[in-house]
Amino acid sequence: MRQLPTLCTAALTLAAMSCASPPLEAQTETQLNASSTDYTEPYQQRALEIYRDSIAMRTARGHEQTPVLAEYLATALRDGGFPEADIHVIPFDSNGENVAALVARYRGDGSSGKKPVLLVAHMDIVDALPVDWARDPFTLIEEDGYFFGRATHDDKYGTTMLTAAFLRLKADGYVPDRDLIIAFTGDEETAGRSTSGLVNEHRDLVDAEFALNADAGGGILDSDGLPVSYRIQAAEKTSASFEIIVTNPGGHSSAPRPDNAIYQLAGALKKIEAHKFPVQHLDITLDYLRQSADVTPGELGEAMRAFAADPTDLQAADILARDPGLNGILRTTCVATMLDAGHAGNALPQSATAYVNCRMFPGDEAAYVRQALADAIDDPEVEVKGLGDPVAAPASPLRDDVTSAITKALHARFPGTPVIPFMAPYATDGAAIRSAGIPTYGTTGLFTRPEEVFVHGLNERIPVASFYGGLEYWNVLLRELGG
Repeated sequence: MRQLPTLCTAALTLAAMSCASPPLEAQTETQLNASSTDYTEPYQQRALEIYRDSIAMRTARGHEQTPVLAEYLATALRDGGFPEADIHVIPFDSNGENVAALVARYRGDGSSGKKPVLLVAHMDIVDALPVDWARDPFTLIEEDGYFFGRATHDDKYGTTMLTAAFLRLKADGYVPDRDLIIAFTGDEETAGRSTSGLVNEHRDLVDAEFALNADAGGGILDSDGLPVSYRIQAAEKTSASFEIIVTNPGGHSSAPRPDNAIYQLAGALKKIEAHKFPVQHLDITLDYLRQSADVTPGELGEAMRAFAADPTDLQAADILARDPGLNGILRTTCVATMLDAGHAGNALPQSATAYVNCRMFPGDEAAYVRQALADAIDDPEVEVKGLGDPVAAPASPLRDDVTSAITKALHARFPGTPVIPFMAPYATDGAAIRSAGIPTYGTTGLFTRPEEVFVHGLNERIPVASFYGGLEYWNVLLRELGG
């Protein structure tokens, strides 16, 4: 294990960054997993510096560090040659907390006549408690071919890739035929205020023909480090949360009542557990299952193929639903995530509340989900209270230009790897951007094995080779979209 060395915090000169390596030849991730000391190009070292410094900032809710990170990245872009007038750090109030968004425009020559491409990632993180981790989560550490640290994957990988890509392109003297716009948000993991604020209140800064979201999509490796497939996120579910509330007169614990708020809440939660929302599908999910079936052996692959051919095949749907990830793309789902009950150890509970998080299938509305939960509980004494104002997001129509550019960037590294559109069972900034009328496509350039994904959990990591491979991916992709 070694902590990565500290690099000079000043930006590298444009001349020093102008070296660019050709696209990597197709290799397994294992073959590419050399020590980071082998990655000596100036643009690689600058990206590593940005990555390390970003991860050191605890941009979780309660620490108010997203404005600090936004200014750090803005300074990197200024030092890299981007005009002050094209860089904006925008403050937002996110449920009483100061957060910020960063918007930076890479000016094109306008020769294509096309609207800009918006490039999205988020600077905030789910918090990590250092006492729980095997390594300091806020120090980038390289060990056994991995980069460890909170947000190495979600989503300081994304902010680093896009910042480093802009700096590399600028250093190379590249002029796109349309504008490219970075938009880094500050509260994707919580209220999403900065995302909605950008698309609704600062639309002139971020308006685009379409957006690429560096917080979704990506590649899957098998156990030998060989690429299996690459997914483009073209739709996602919307998060909606509810409180399930029971109140009671309470009393002394020595005189139990026939009704008890905790027991009543427990009964309601068991009914939610048993409730299944109807099976649904999109063309995107059917296409994803159809293509995934070709690389998925056994009963699961057969069920994918059967459901893709006939989405009314409930037997196939039941087989798919045994897989937690696939269950999430078949229907709206709701799950209890937090409890709060009672006020004293020797008193009957006067209230009991459960927090239930739902992921709504595109087209489902929060009011429908709330009523479905109330109907499943079937107890007028149990209140189902909606939280926030979730906005349902439509699927984005697949575009040949986006798919073609992503495929070219992918095949520069892993030739022949299938590119598959999919609907994510989770929510990202893309939901708010889609709902504002900008088609959005999730693509990271990151390849991982399913068993090494620790997003939001302990000891988050990504393969070292995927970090440096991502730099090549984004360089090819932005040049392809920018003409």
